[in-house]
Amino acid sequence: MTGRHDAAPLTPALTPAWPDRAAWGTAPLLRAWQTAAIEQYFARQPRDFLAVATPGAGKTTFALSVAAELLGRRLVDRITVVAPTEHLKLQWAEAAARAGIPIDPTYAAGKGKTSTDYLGIAVTYAGVGVNPLAMRIRTERFKTLVILDEVHHAGDAMSWGEGVREAFEPATRRLALTGTPFRSDVNPIPFVTYAPGDDGIPRSVADFTYGYAHALADHVVRPVLFMAYSGEMQWRTRAGDEIAAQLGEPLTKDLTNQALRTALDPGGAWIPSVLAAADMRLSEVRRHVPDAGGLVIATDQDAARSYAKTLRQITGEAPTVVLSDEKLASKKIAAFTTSDARWMVAVRMVSEGVDVPRLAVGVYATTTSTPLFFAQAVGRFVRARARGETASIFLPSVPTLLGHASDMEVERDHVLGRRITEEDDIFAAERDLLAQAEAGAAASADELGLPFEALGSQARFDRVLYDGGEFGHAGEVHVGSEEEMDFLGIPGLLEPGQMRELLQQRQSDRARKQRAMQPDPDTVVEVTTHEQLAILRRELNGLVAAWHHRTGQAHGITHAALRKECGGPAAAVANADQLRERITRVREWAARKSS
Repeated sequence: MTGRHDAAPLTPALTPAWPDRAAWGTAPLLRAWQTAAIEQYFARQPRDFLAVATPGAGKTTFALSVAAELLGRRLVDRITVVAPTEHLKLQWAEAAARAGIPIDPTYAAGKGKTSTDYLGIAVTYAGVGVNPLAMRIRTERFKTLVILDEVHHAGDAMSWGEGVREAFEPATRRLALTGTPFRSDVNPIPFVTYAPGDDGIPRSVADFTYGYAHALADHVVRPVLFMAYSGEMQWRTRAGDEIAAQLGEPLTKDLTNQALRTALDPGGAWIPSVLAAADMRLSEVRRHVPDAGGLVIATDQDAARSYAKTLRQITGEAPTVVLSDEKLASKKIAAFTTSDARWMVAVRMVSEGVDVPRLAVGVYATTTSTPLFFAQAVGRFVRARARGETASIFLPSVPTLLGHASDMEVERDHVLGRRITEEDDIFAAERDLLAQAEAGAAASADELGLPFEALGSQARFDRVLYDGGEFGHAGEVHVGSEEEMDFLGIPGLLEPGQMRELLQQRQSDRARKQRAMQPDPDTVVEVTTHEQLAILRRELNGLVAAWHHRTGQAHGITHAALRKECGGPAAAVANADQLRERITRVREWAARKSS
C-alpha cells in the first residue's frame, strides 16, 4: 500500500477477540470501512484526521486500531482519549484494554503522573477545560496521540474549545471522531478543517465519511421503523387560555411545543398508551431476539421516574432508571447491557456513545428536538448484531421529529455562520443572535415552571416511517385496534427488502378491506358532521405532511397555497367540500410530480 513501506501489518496489537461484537457479514477483525479508513490514514500520515461515521458503525474500533499501529511503529508513545462524559471514559478504557492498550480512566488534570502500567489516559472535555495547561504539559512530555471522541462537543462552550486547542496543540497526532458533525451554533470545532461551500459558507471537511446509508447497505447498522403517534391534546396556557389541538396538526411553533409537552406529561393518557404499545412491540421482537431491550428517553428526572412507574404497572417488572447525576449510573448501564431486563429509562445519560447493543425498541419522550440530539438518540438503537434485526422507535407525530426521521440517511457537515448576500442583510448575524437569545429565554421560562398546565391527552396511531416512505391507515386509528396491531406485530427479524414489502402489502390489504366495507351508494349512513370533518382534516394533514417530506416545503406554506388555489378559510374551520377540494388538489400535485 502507498506510504506503508516495510511497516508491519496494520493490526498486530489487536487480540483475536477484538472487536468481540462484529456485525453480521463483517471481517473477523475489521469491517470494510474501518480497513479503508485505516489505509487512507497511513497512506497520508496526517497530523489531524477527522473520521465521520454513523453511530453504531464502530468508530472506537477504528480509532484503537490506528492507536495500536501508531504505538507499534513507535510514532507515538502515549494515548489521550477525550470523551463527552464520565461513563464514556470507562467505556473507552474497557475497549482499549480488550485491544491491548491499558488506559487510566480515573486520571485528573491536576494529578500529574499516572501508573507506568498505563499507556494512556481518558478525560472529559469539561475536565480539559478546567485545567488545559496541565494537559498541555503532559502532551508536550510525550509523543502523544489525542483521540477526540464526538469532537463536536468541543464546541459546546467557548471555554471547552479554547481549552482543547490549548491543551492539545502540541500533540504529535490528533484523531477526531464524530457521528454527528453538525451543530446548531457557529462555534468552530478545534482541529477541524473548514472550507467554503458552493454558497460561500464555511463547512467542516471530513477526511473519511461513512454514512448511515452505506452502513445500512453493509448490514453494519439496523434499519429503523419510526412509529409515530398523534392524538388530541388539551392544555391551559400561561395566559389562562384553554386550547385543544391534534398533535401534528399545522400549528405555530409555540403551540406545537405546548402540544408536545402535553403529550409527554406523565399525568395524561398519551404516554401510558404509547408505552404500552412500545412494550407490545418489544414482546414481538423478543420472540425472535430473546434478549432485546427497550429504552425510554425522558426530558427530565421527574418525568423519567414517572415513566418508570408506568412501565412497571404495564409490565410487572421494574425498569432500570438511569439519572446522570447518580454515582451508580455507569454501573446501572453496564448491568442492563449484560442482562435480559426489558426496559431502561434515562434522561440524557444514554443519548450518545453508550454501547448497549441489545437495545431494539425506543420511546422518544423528550422535548429536545435538535437534529444533533435526535441523531445521537437514534444511534443507540441502530447497532447491528445479527442479520435481520430491526429497530423500532416510537415518537410524537410532530413535524420536526418526523422530518428528522425522514432525513436519517442525509449526511451533514458543520456550517459556520451565514453569508451576507445583500446590503439590507447586514444585520443577519444580529437577528440570529437575537433569535437564539429569545429561544434561550423561552427555555428558561419553561425550566422555571411558569404557569403551563396539561389538562389531558389521548393517543392515536398515526403512521410508520421507513426507508423514506410513510405507511398508515386512513382515518382515526385507536390504540389497541386491529389497525395498530398490523404494525406492532411485525416480526422482529426481517431483511430490509422484506420489511418494505410487508409494509406495502399490509397497507394495500387494509385499503382493500376499507373499500369492501364501504356502503352501497343507495345506503344512507349516519355520520356526524364533527366526525366527518375530523376524518377529512386528518386526511388533508397527512397528505400535507407527505408533501413536506417529499418536497421539503413547510406545512404552513402548503396549506396557504391550497387556500390560495381552492379558496376558503383555514383548515380548522373549513367545511367538508372545501377540505375535499384541497385533498384532491394535493393528490394532483403528487401525480404531476411523479409523472
